[in-house]
Amino acid sequence: MSKLNKVTPLDQQDKRPKGIYILPNLFTTASLFAAFYAIIQSTVGNFGNAAVAVIVAAVLDMLDGRVARMTNTASDFGKEYDSLVDLVAFGLAPALILFEWGLQSLGKAGWLIAFAYVATTALRLARFNTQDTPSKRYFQGLPCPAAAVLLAAAIWTAESYAVAGVSFNVAGLVLMALLAFAMVSAMPYRSFKDLDLKHRVPFVAVLALVMVFVLVSFDPPAILFVIFSVYAVSGAFGWVLHRRAGESVFQSTGDEGGGDDAPQKPQETGAGRPQ
Repeated sequence: MSKLNKVTPLDQQDKRPKGIYILPNLFTTASLFAAFYAIIQSTVGNFGNAAVAVIVAAVLDMLDGRVARMTNTASDFGKEYDSLVDLVAFGLAPALILFEWGLQSLGKAGWLIAFAYVATTALRLARFNTQDTPSKRYFQGLPCPAAAVLLAAAIWTAESYAVAGVSFNVAGLVLMALLAFAMVSAMPYRSFKDLDLKHRVPFVAVLALVMVFVLVSFDPPAILFVIFSVYAVSGAFGWVLHRRAGESVFQSTGDEGGGDDAPQKPQETGAGRPQ
């Protein structure tokens, strides 16, 4: 008499059906499309449209993780897919846009800094995917979506006010170099993960949110540039304040190599999405 093989609940858990969740990856694909559209627009000289597309890609990148967490559809495939899209949307696209906008006039220095920005974005993503950071309130280094939005807002502002010239090209070069350094630095940047958005908030908080939207509507490129510039600088101020207070936000994590045995951790945005 043949024996019946009983499947334990643990065995059922290990044998999960393989597949791809459509909804969160749809947002990720939309982010990739926005990045590709931004690159295409920059090649034909529509730098304002290209900058807006990068900002849209950042918004979609924030939503895909939120959707994955809300619908309980996070997966390893989604995490890897999102990492690749982030490299294109927040590394390659901003670098190519700024190069087409003005860095190409600076010769070898222009494309070398553009490449350095792409490389540091890749290093930023790889470090976060393999590094176990104990702090939930801070990111180690400037998140690459914030750096990309800052560059996009700068280009959008320059196009809106029709500013051009060698001095502005050099300013763009310096800005990109500083952002590249900030992404791979150890400066702490608030993650705002500790904000409770699921429960009731005071009326004043809702009123402040409305005022932010009203303020941005006056001059979207300039206001976004100021907001993300303040956020980019906040890491340096936070680093100085923590050093003076003798506080250690991040523990020493040793080598940051991305070997096969590197520990996996939740990503920075939403439900397991990297930045």
